[in-house]
Amino acid sequence: MSGFFGVMSNADCVKEVFYGTDYHSHLGTKRAGMVFLIPEKGFRRSIHTIENSYFRTKFEDELKEFSGNSGMGIISDTDPQPILFNSHLGRFAIVTVSRLINILELEDRILKQKKHFTENFEGNINPTEVVANMICEKESFVSGIENVFDLIKGSCSLLILTEDGIIAARDKLGRTPVVIGRREGACAVASESCSFPNTGFELEYYLGPGEVVHLTSDGYRQLRKPGEKMQICAFLWVYYGYPPSYYEGINVDECRYRCGAFLARRDNVDADFVCGIPDSGVGHAVGYANEKKLPNKRAYSKYTATWPRSFLPSFQAQRDLVARMKLIPNKAVIEGKKVIFIDDSIVRGTQLKDNTNDMRKCGAEELHMRIACPPLLYPCEFLNFTQSRTPLELAGRRAIKQLNGDDSELKQYSDPDTEQYQRMVEKIAGNLALDSLIYQRLDDLVAAIGLPKEKLCTHCWDGSSYFD
Repeated sequence: MSGFFGVMSNADCVKEVFYGTDYHSHLGTKRAGMVFLIPEKGFRRSIHTIENSYFRTKFEDELKEFSGNSGMGIISDTDPQPILFNSHLGRFAIVTVSRLINILELEDRILKQKKHFTENFEGNINPTEVVANMICEKESFVSGIENVFDLIKGSCSLLILTEDGIIAARDKLGRTPVVIGRREGACAVASESCSFPNTGFELEYYLGPGEVVHLTSDGYRQLRKPGEKMQICAFLWVYYGYPPSYYEGINVDECRYRCGAFLARRDNVDADFVCGIPDSGVGHAVGYANEKKLPNKRAYSKYTATWPRSFLPSFQAQRDLVARMKLIPNKAVIEGKKVIFIDDSIVRGTQLKDNTNDMRKCGAEELHMRIACPPLLYPCEFLNFTQSRTPLELAGRRAIKQLNGDDSELKQYSDPDTEQYQRMVEKIAGNLALDSLIYQRLDDLVAAIGLPKEKLCTHCWDGSSYFD
């Protein structure tokens, strides 16, 4: 994932963009950037790596160098952004929240037109520059954005800063959110609505799939109507989203409370207390504990003063170290207890294995793991979740191969009512040295979110989603 934040104001907006962008740092990415349109000077851009630091520490000293009534920022999963462009459409800056599955095909297509690329990262072309090139193939920003929607496989939401305002577009199938906030004299657009309250904006509008709007300090107007089809990532509510955020009018933490309650209703294990793994497991644990009338205790505390999120470092060994070091077990709470241990998901299972070992060393009598989503069986085709992992690194796929010698015939393992599913879950529990393991059923998760199944992307659990 990635996240952007933009402002059009009748006054200087540098601090609003700075703090609004910072409120997207939980998306846990590698690079960050800001750009402002400075009167009589043009665009001023800054980009920094944030793999081993934080957004604020990288950009705070630069704020005095920025000015302007319009600007935007990005926390980027991969490529350095924003990109600055000069074209027949005029000068503009662009940021994207995107994943281009067919980027090599798009690169070849652009090079055959005798065009070139100037922005690179890690020896590759910059995906945001690819998007900008495709926009500039057409005679307007709207038709250019439609060109992007037609050509890419994956997903792409974007902001374009021009001399006339900000153009915001949500992914064709709405896989990632885009929301608008208002206050007197200013209009903001963001990936996460949690960026609005403390920057002075009121959440006003959710862009629909494929919708394009134009923002000025006075408000916004629609340039392209939303489409009917939607495939918003369900994992936003399970894991990615920050608790105060809303997607499609549905609050993240309230959804997690419902997820926990659904898990509790299907569980009859005897335990002394419930513990959510910080941070995204906490809301699910609250819902479970409230439903079961069990104490909700902190068997783990998260130390965030110096340890960033575990998937930020480039190397898996370093990610594993960060994941382990940031969570500190509390022996006084754990010793001699039967613990229901709740997390948002199991991806590889490395961190959970460490958690289990810690709990055993602290004297836990029993460990019962409850997961707020179904088993992850399919790598994400549309966003950046699990993109660097081969399928066999997923705990579910690894268990299936252990059982069968290969990991084919996945459909039967996605159905919680089959014998194959039960055997897979038991194998995962055994691999992680758990006394029991229960995953959320997909139908319960869909009910907890509250949108129709066909409006949700659930591909990583059942392989059901599509590109178009």
